[in-house]
Amino acid sequence: MKYDEYPDEELLYLIGENNEDAKDILYEKYKYIIEVVYSKYRKAGHALGIDYSDLYQEALLGFSDAIAKYRDDKSTKMSTFITLCVDRRLQVALNKAGRLKNKILNGTISIDGEYGPDGSSLGEIIKDDVHNDPLDDIVEKELNVLIKDSLSKAEQEVYKLMIRGYSYSEIAQLLDKPTKSIDNTIQRIKAKIRLLIDD
Repeated sequence: MKYDEYPDEELLYLIGENNEDAKDILYEKYKYIIEVVYSKYRKAGHALGIDYSDLYQEALLGFSDAIAKYRDDKSTKMSTFITLCVDRRLQVALNKAGRLKNKILNGTISIDGEYGPDGSSLGEIIKDDVHNDPLDDIVEKELNVLIKDSLSKAEQEVYKLMIRGYSYSEIAQLLDKPTKSIDNTIQRIKAKIRLLIDD
């Protein structure tokens, strides 16, 4: 399929109408930008201890931001706008990681050090033998509601199968969609979940 055959304006209109195929086409058309910008920050991310997939998710979030905020009445080309949004998103992620790393390094204490009045280690003091904490259950339920509210209907279908442990190919078969389309949908779901967790 030649993705250049589809004008950006038409794809953006269809995306505004919640057309998942249009999202996939636009992603395929411009995913090279994510790769190019990501490669620019890969070494810095590695130096700060950011996992490849986490940094790539940030790039996808920048891509999603670009699609949501782009206005075709401006003189900026879609590719330029996507590049700017992805670049800014990765810069913010790296700056945040740098600040967090310094904060952690400056505020660390030993888990084996003696802190209790009886000479107990910090590990012994904070040890928790409770396995089914009700607070964890509440947080998990609330997070699931937030996730489902942020997803489109098509994304919700994929998400339900995804959390039940189905593979990409199994989900594609169950929903009668191409595996690549399912992969793109799952990448969008992961990006939205990461955005929720960050917020």
